[in-house]
Amino acid sequence: MTPHSTLSNRRELLKRIGMGMPLLGLASLLQPDTAKASPDKTPHFAPRAKHVVHLFMNGGPSQVDTFDPKPMLEKWHGKDIGNLNLRTERRTGAPMKSPFSFNQYGESGIPVSDLFRRTAKHVDDMAIIRSMYAEVPNHEPSLMLMNCGDIQLPRPSFGSWVTYGLGSENQNLPGFLAMCPGGYPIVSTRNWRSSFLPGTYQGTYLDTKNTELDKLLENIRSDSTGTERQTNQLELLTTLNKHHLEKHTADPKLEARIRSFEMAYRMQLEAAEAFDLARETQYTLDMYGDTVIGRQLLLTRRLIERGVRFIQAWSGAGQPWDNHSGLETAHRDLAQQWDQPIDAFISDLKQRGLFDETLILWGGEFGRTPVAEKPALNGRDHNHYGFSVWLAGGGIKGGVIHGSTDEFGFRAIESPTSVHDLHATMLHLLGLDHERLTFRFAGRDFRLTDVHGNLIQQVLQ
Repeated sequence: MTPHSTLSNRRELLKRIGMGMPLLGLASLLQPDTAKASPDKTPHFAPRAKHVVHLFMNGGPSQVDTFDPKPMLEKWHGKDIGNLNLRTERRTGAPMKSPFSFNQYGESGIPVSDLFRRTAKHVDDMAIIRSMYAEVPNHEPSLMLMNCGDIQLPRPSFGSWVTYGLGSENQNLPGFLAMCPGGYPIVSTRNWRSSFLPGTYQGTYLDTKNTELDKLLENIRSDSTGTERQTNQLELLTTLNKHHLEKHTADPKLEARIRSFEMAYRMQLEAAEAFDLARETQYTLDMYGDTVIGRQLLLTRRLIERGVRFIQAWSGAGQPWDNHSGLETAHRDLAQQWDQPIDAFISDLKQRGLFDETLILWGGEFGRTPVAEKPALNGRDHNHYGFSVWLAGGGIKGGVIHGSTDEFGFRAIESPTSVHDLHATMLHLLGLDHERLTFRFAGRDFRLTDVHGNLIQQVLQ
């Protein structure tokens, strides 16, 4: 058989198995050892969770308006409480009471703001950490701390560490997805970078504002080039990439680009089905709501079902929760976007038996001050001294509150909890010891938690 006939037979086979979809030439990127679904990496001990979903309220939601009520703010609203000796990013003034009411929910009786009254139905499954703290009151370093464990140095993101440690359950979909509608958050792709880890572990970004597959997954199809011609082009590109990579074996960006080509082909075979929300029942669609966030969390559930390891669902481009003014209207609008979808997402996971294997984190990069920005009493500044997040599913003890802030909600005073503690605890639930999950780089064994981190035992089942 001539080389030409062998190539023609291979093309014909690819057309059949790919049902005529474009970009089939990328199949040649998959050598036999790459095409086989490699087994998951072995965790250090028996995991409680298999997947992570990070509901990222980027910009910084106010803890005293969501999950940490402070009656003293009502008493001291607009009054002078003196110098608290706490540095803020902007000039702040008197205490500002919450414009939202709190009610107790569930058997645990945990108070939750009316901003999240539907989410609060699941409070008995949630561990609310009221004593989180970060290092500085600025978005960029705080985002890096929450995502990468360091406020300055280029480090791998949390999702990259998890996929490095555990691998992927589905070789046809990315192991780590970052979904942010409308564009990038602050510091853009640094939030999901792999840094010195191999490029295959970096996050894959999706703009979930798009509803059509061709826009949601850019460049997955070609309308201008036929299958035969594109096959020829990509086979040539594969050969060139292989030779180029052999000469630049230490270039992680080049490796990541080639890996993305491989993933693009594999995604053709599964993404069309996984991202097709029309396959859901009308009941499920109505439960989540026909909104950007609703579709985003329904898509998250579908991806978890198909073995995606780590998913970040962001609020939107920039920093939507950064409400220095007009907080009442802005926070209410943002919470309304999330409240129904979160309720639907947790309920859906429970119905499908996925809740106990899915670890959910809700929160921002920091919180907001209980005192208002000058001159008006309608907005709050950044607050890294004390803020709230919550965890649910995947081995979390529900119906508990961990730690507390002072009587005004400014500083964590009981069981202060660092981001490193949070990361260590989440890795533990995934079966990973944060002190043993290391990667040697520049002569040192690096880890997500650097030289810090203690388990938050009180939130573990």
